Amino acid sequence: MAKWQERAELLFKTEGLNNLKNAKVLVVGLGGVGSFAAEFLARAGVGNLTIVDGDVVDITNINRQLPALHSTVGMPKVHIVGDRLMDINPELNLTRVEEFLSPERSLEIVTSDFDYVLDCIDSVTPKLNLIAACKRKRVKVISSMGAGGKMDASKVKVANIKNTAHCHLAKTIRKRLKKIHIDKLKVVYSSEIQDSSSLKMTDGTNYKRSFYGTNSYMPCLFGLYAAETVIRYLLKKEV
Repeated sequence: MAKWQERAELLFKTEGLNNLKNAKVLVVGLGGVGSFAAEFLARAGVGNLTIVDGDVVDITNINRQLPALHSTVGMPKVHIVGDRLMDINPELNLTRVEEFLSPERSLEIVTSDFDYVLDCIDSVTPKLNLIAACKRKRVKVISSMGAGGKMDASKVKVANIKNTAHCHLAKTIRKRLKKIHIDKLKVVYSSEIQDSSSLKMTDGTNYKRSFYGTNSYMPCLFGLYAAETVIRYLLKKEV
């Protein structure tokens, strides 16, 4: 194994590292959740990553997103994150897709070749399209729910979406999935009650009618839990 993986090999063992190296993982959305999740996967040794995002860095992303710096404002997230992942592991087989996913593209991009898909999209309609595509193709998926308006790191957990509480996004997604007969979905969510005073309405651009205030660590923590779930599955240590 490569020298940079020495510490990981002590924990994962050679078989585990080989499992990770041969795995194929798709990360959709490279904001506060997905950018960190992608990095955790790359540092763990996942050998084949596809990253998808059609957005550029906005100055309001700086408080919580890995690719967001004053020097990167206006640059495509998929380029910044992709370059960073390749600098972590120069042998990484990386595919970059710079676009927002339509329903048709979700069905095209999600294939049975993937061992796992991480849904890190923060808009309802594209999120539903991706989840539906994964379920239709029988590909394992973990979906990030709402990290906005929350502060308590101890309330973050992984669960079936039907067991979530105090998450407006999860409630909306759960209702919409029920209409298409999907009742099982592994999600990362927080059971903390959202701070309603931090809600701001928008003009509805990019499928978003509103958003909550965010901090530096909660989206990252959601990405960590998503990445942990995938890595432990790939290591055959799923709990």
